[in-house]
Amino acid sequence: MSLTHPTLTHDVCYQILCPLSSSQIFWYKGFLLNEIETLVKLTDAEGDDEDAVVKGKNTMLRNLIMQLRKVCLHPYLFDFAEVDIKATSVEELIATSGKLAVLDKLLRSLFKNGHRTCIFSQFTSMLNILEDYCILRGWRYCRFDGGTPRAQRNHIINQFNAPGSDDFIFLMSTRSGGLGINLQTADTCM
Repeated sequence: MSLTHPTLTHDVCYQILCPLSSSQIFWYKGFLLNEIETLVKLTDAEGDDEDAVVKGKNTMLRNLIMQLRKVCLHPYLFDFAEVDIKATSVEELIATSGKLAVLDKLLRSLFKNGHRTCIFSQFTSMLNILEDYCILRGWRYCRFDGGTPRAQRNHIINQFNAPGSDDFIFLMSTRSGGLGINLQTADTCM
């Protein structure tokens, strides 16, 4: 996770290391062990068509890396990882992800001190989790991603930038086509 805070120092980016939660370690090991076993079987099956085996291995590795990236963000990106969606508390949501635990500490401090922030994510499904988090924390937020119509984007940006706006967080996907977006009232980006 990286954090920029232009009011503290100009053009400085802080890198924050976030440990995996016990839940993340469980799912990370599970995905890793399952896929390694399959890769070993593919290696043992090498024979006639080595190109197909190599392509199969490459595809498996790319899929594995994507799954592990998702586990590192939040295990609830997988539907089967969350036991009861309606019963999940903010404490459980935070404790399940090391990144969200660190982000929670940062955001609570920023909120307490009257700052406003933008959070970018490559995964819209992670924005869904962050949206749930904001609701559970009682924080006002704005959000758009690639599926948000252009006219609605302008309205959302104006809402966030309006004088006296109570919106604390702006959630945005990195693929939302954010050319020309001006969120001048946010003083922190993550």
